[in-house]
Formats: sequence, C-alpha cells, structure tokens
Amino acid sequence: MKTSDELLHIDVHVDQSEDRTSVLDLFRTLRPHWRPQDIRMKTFTEGITNQLLGCSVDESDCVLVRVYGQRTELFVDRQREMEMFRLLHAHGCGPQIYCSFRNGICYQFVPGDVLEDKLLFQPSIYRLIATEMARIHSIRPAGAHPPERLLWTKLSRLLTLLEDSSKSSTFNPQLPGLARLSAEAESLERHLSSLGSPTVLCHNDLLTKNIIHDRQQGKVRFIDYEYAEYNYQAFDIGNHFNEFAGVQDVDYSRYPSRSLQSDWLEAYLLSYKHCTGQDVSVTRDEVTRLYVQVCKFSLVSNFFWGLWAILQSHYSSIDFDFHRYAMARLNRYFEKKEEYFLME
Repeated sequence: MKTSDELLHIDVHVDQSEDRTSVLDLFRTLRPHWRPQDIRMKTFTEGITNQLLGCSVDESDCVLVRVYGQRTELFVDRQREMEMFRLLHAHGCGPQIYCSFRNGICYQFVPGDVLEDKLLFQPSIYRLIATEMARIHSIRPAGAHPPERLLWTKLSRLLTLLEDSSKSSTFNPQLPGLARLSAEAESLERHLSSLGSPTVLCHNDLLTKNIIHDRQQGKVRFIDYEYAEYNYQAFDIGNHFNEFAGVQDVDYSRYPSRSLQSDWLEAYLLSYKHCTGQDVSVTRDEVTRLYVQVCKFSLVSNFFWGLWAILQSHYSSIDFDFHRYAMARLNRYFEKKEEYFLME
C-alpha cells in the first residue's frame, strides 16, 4: 500500500514508437476521469536527452510525460531526480511530479513559453533568471550534515563509462584520448576545489529550453531537474553562461560579455543575500570574486558536457550530432583553460 510520502508508480512502459497506446494505458491510472478519445497529445522537440509529450483534455490540466532516453540511467540518478523534483516543488521553485512509470515520469505543465535564445541578452530577462537561480540556491538541505558535492564523482563516472564504451567501439581519433581526459579531470579538481565556491542546490543544466518565460506575469521558472543536485555555486552560473552559445549550432561568440556577466552577477548576489537573510548590499569586489570563480567553473561545465556528449553519441537514439557537440564543448575548454586558470 502506498503511503502519502511515496510517489505513485504506474507499471507501464511507454513505447516511443507507439506512444499513444501506451500513454493511454498510463492515464487510465493517473487521470481515470479522462476519456481516451478526448486526450490530446503534443510532442515537444527541444530536448536532446529524452522525449517529452504534453497531454491534456482541456487547458485546466496539462500533464507532461517524459520518456527517458536510452541508457541515460547510466549517468542520471533517477531516484535522486524525483527527490529533487519534490524538494523544489515544496519550496515553490518547480512543478509537481505526479508519478513515475517504468521508463519515465509525469509532472505538472508550467505555463509560459520556452525562452528564446535572444532574450538571454535582455537585462529585464537575465535579471529575472539571476534572481530565480539565487532563490533555488538559497534552499537549504534538510539534514544536519552539509550535502556532498558530487561533481568530481560524476566526472569520474563519465570517464569510467567512456572507458567501458571504448572497449566495444572505436574511440573517435578527433577526440582527446582517455588518458588525456583523465588527466584534465584531475587538473580541474585540483585547481577548482580550493576556490571556496559555496555548496548550494543547483539546477546544473540551465539552457534556454529549461527556462519558461511567463510574459503575462513577468517571471521565469526553471524546469527539468534531471541533473539537479547540491553543487558548487559557480558551476551553476558558469554552466548557464556557457548555454548562451546555444545547443544546435554552438557559437561562443554569443558568450556573455564581462559587463553583462557583472550585471547578472550583481542581480544574483542581491537576490541570494536577500533569500539567505544577509545584508542586501553588493560590492564591486564581491562581483569580481564571483566572476573569477564563474569563469573557472565554466571550464568544468564544458568538460563535463563534452564527456556527456561523447557517451550520448554511443547510446542515444535521438537525431542529434552529439560528436559535433562534444567537439564544440571540449574545444572551448582547451581554448580557455590557460586564460581562466591564470585569473585571480
């Protein structure tokens, strides 16, 4: 018998090739009052990891059905993802999760539009994003012990998976070898662990498709907490700045200027201090210190997603050029590493 604290689990496998039939099986339990012939389904195409369907019978109740990508359980802790969904929803920062099923989850639709890339450069928008990120970063863990930062563990896990996959397939000669990648991971951990970036609850994957813009209410909300976890504050911000370059056609000429970053960081710090009960004033030195940390952590963001993309090129069935994406992220990492390591 399910207790009130347990998440509903429906023993259904959603077939991606015949999604309507299996999704209807799902809704017989989740929304038994919905008549099958009335259920409308819309496929969303922005994602490059999972498949996403929006299902509804009217505008008052729309359910998102996310079908996990092939083999993503290798590098995503699905149980932890559901915990993060519930934690963020409890603090008013995320949608409600309704249930899990064999190969995915169902959760609440967040009204608004997926943010357009060009809006990242508008002060009125990027300050909203900075403020919302600070609100999430201010959520404290429930336990008495400080949360563990899993960044380096997850990097090590990706490298192990790459080593395993290289045994059954040829490693692309255009990419750095496994020995070089392992050495880079060790270098990053040595350099970045000592910077003093606080441990906070992070989204860890804040690209534009994960930002919903509600024009009517003038606010933004974040979705898709697949990689949400306690992590370095500067990683979450640096990762978001990297996403200015885009996904389909990565172009780092769109990376935010120092002046934009400084304005963004000031808005973030004002919000973070307000949410954590500190004196709400921000000095230029505080902005500069965070700017340096963010630049350095943007390196490990590019490195992480570069490794992730190599793995996806082996396992994913989604039509996306993961090899090209991996090259773009790793090339940026090597291009900026020396410059950012020397920053003080």
